[in-house]
Amino acid sequence: MRRSATCKDTTCFNEHEKLNVICEKSECKFWHEKPECQNCVLIAANQGEKTLQEIGDMFGVTRMRICQIEKQIFRKLATNQKLNS
Repeated sequence: MRRSATCKDTTCFNEHEKLNVICEKSECKFWHEKPECQNCVLIAANQGEKTLQEIGDMFGVTRMRICQIEKQIFRKLATNQKLNS
C-alpha cells in the first residue's frame, strides 16, 4: 500500500479506497488508526465480515461488550419493526 497525501477537505472513504491511500485526517469521525484498512472504519466494514473479537480489537473494547451492543441494536430494531407494522 502506498503512502501519499490524503485527499484534502474530504472525509470521503471512496477516494481513499479508490486511490489506495492511507487516511491521515484523524479529526474525521470515521478515522481509526488501522493502516490495514486505510485508517477508515467504513473501509474496514466493506472488507467483509468480522468476528466480535476483531470488532472489539478495532474499538478497544471486549468482544463481550460488542455482543452487548449488538443485542441492544437487535432489540431496538425489533421494537421499531413492531411500531411500523
